[in-house]
Formats: sequence, C-alpha cells, structure tokens
Amino acid sequence: MIREANAQDLDGLLELYLHLHEESIPEKNDHLRETWEKIMSDENYHIVVCEIDGKIVSSCVCLIVPNLTHNVRPYALVENVVTHADYRGKGYATSCLNYAKEIAVSMNCYKIMLMTGSKRESTLRFYANAGYSDSDKTAFNMKIE
Repeated sequence: MIREANAQDLDGLLELYLHLHEESIPEKNDHLRETWEKIMSDENYHIVVCEIDGKIVSSCVCLIVPNLTHNVRPYALVENVVTHADYRGKGYATSCLNYAKEIAVSMNCYKIMLMTGSKRESTLRFYANAGYSDSDKTAFNMKIE
C-alpha cells in the first residue's frame, strides 16, 4: 500500500533509513520528537511510504516549495528515496515516486527536482526510467557539517 506517512510511522522510517545511508537510529530525545512533529504538521512536507504486511519497505520525501517565478507556481523536491534491501527490484520505489509526482501535480508544481549521490549505473538508470532527466540542469551541492 502506498500512502503518506502518519505520526505512528516514525520508528518504521528510522529503521528503513538504515538502508539509505544512516549507520544507526537516532536517539529518541526531545529534538527528534520535535523534528518529527514539525514534519508531520507541515502541509508542504510529504513522506510517501510503501507498506507491505505492516512494514515500511520503501519511501521518499516530497517537499513542495512555494515560488515567485514560473507564474508563481511551486516546485517539488524529492529526497531520501530508499527501499529496504530485501524488497528491492519489485517496483516499490517507483510507486513511491509516482505518488510523489501525484502530490506535485495536485499542488500545481511546474517541476520536480531530485538529486542522488549515487554514481551506480543501475541507480541512475532507475531515475531515468522513472522520468527524471540528468541533462536539463547542473546540480551543485554544498555540505554543511
């Protein structure tokens, strides 16, 4: 089932993020709870999840960014695309991306941006097959540590 995350999904998401790039689950403290509450209450922050037998196995984040250009139309930013290693290759991430696209279309976005740090050909091909182009723009990234 593809759906938007709800308040009870925090633990499942944190476990799934171990298959993205996290090395451990963050400590359950006030900062984590406040951040989660902020995400859950933000109408422009959408966490799309794929749930199989009660377990979150794939997800992506779709942020809607208000904008003053392109006839005052917002754009969407997709991040944190991940599928549990045991569930890859079954179309779950594609379904999450398609759901994120539906959100972007419903919010009248003029584009969706997605960046990946992966250089693996299979990952790049996956995004291309999902409709994303790597030839339209040049992306730059600045890490702040």
